Amino acid sequence: MTTKPKLGLIAGNGKFPFLVLDAARAQGFDVVVAAIKEETFPEIEAQGAAAVYWLSLGELSRLIETFQREGVTRAVMAGQVKHKQIFSSIRPDWRLAKLLISLGTRNTDSLLGAVAKVLGDEGITLESSTSLLEPLLAKPGVLTKRAPREQEKKNVAYGREVARHLAQYDIGQTVVIAEAACVAVEAMEGTDAAIVRAGEIMASLDAEASTLSRALTVVKIAKPNQDMRFDVPVIGVKTIETMRQAGASCLALDAEKCLLLDGPAIVIAADAADIAILVD
Repeated sequence: MTTKPKLGLIAGNGKFPFLVLDAARAQGFDVVVAAIKEETFPEIEAQGAAAVYWLSLGELSRLIETFQREGVTRAVMAGQVKHKQIFSSIRPDWRLAKLLISLGTRNTDSLLGAVAKVLGDEGITLESSTSLLEPLLAKPGVLTKRAPREQEKKNVAYGREVARHLAQYDIGQTVVIAEAACVAVEAMEGTDAAIVRAGEIMASLDAEASTLSRALTVVKIAKPNQDMRFDVPVIGVKTIETMRQAGASCLALDAEKCLLLDGPAIVIAADAADIAILVD
């Protein structure tokens, strides 16, 4: 009997881990899921994984021991772990506590990069989180029926400039722009919350006194030298719905660096909301 290759899946929240699990199984892997108690959707139990283990966010030693016991030497990290969880809910074990003390900064790249190194030292290679989902990476071009209008193009150009400066410091991947003015910047709260906040700010302005257009442009970028093993930009239909409610009319993404989690359904939702999507 031929033994299937094993793949470890460190699962955060959202749809991303489910897509990775399905793709890995379709390619012949037995998938061993390390589900994060504070984040992973419970439905992961019913998705056909070879095994599902529930671990708390701070249990790095148990994660390593679980994968080693299962014979996992390759792993993928997929799904969001809310940044604020790292500061509020985490109870680090001795190994993670030691790692945290050693960090100069506690942003996503430094923390997850250090975790990846510890895993590697223990014989577990962390691989690109998009390697099994290449068809879902955003391809260059205008994805929607409507192309960005001139003001939206100006917003995109300015937003990319602002976002790339911020991304150098691993602050966030999204900025929200109105008439070349930065309305909101993503930090620990996440993309959708930043978009909601931008909509609330615009709604609070005096319509007669304000010189800003109410139409918002959302720019979501990859970091410089984006590590595709973790914290890859993702959007879904929920992002489009959040934009619609906030009064955003355009979304700009980086080509081949952002996952479209719901595939064509995202474009259908954007067309229905008269939202332009530009990828370059």
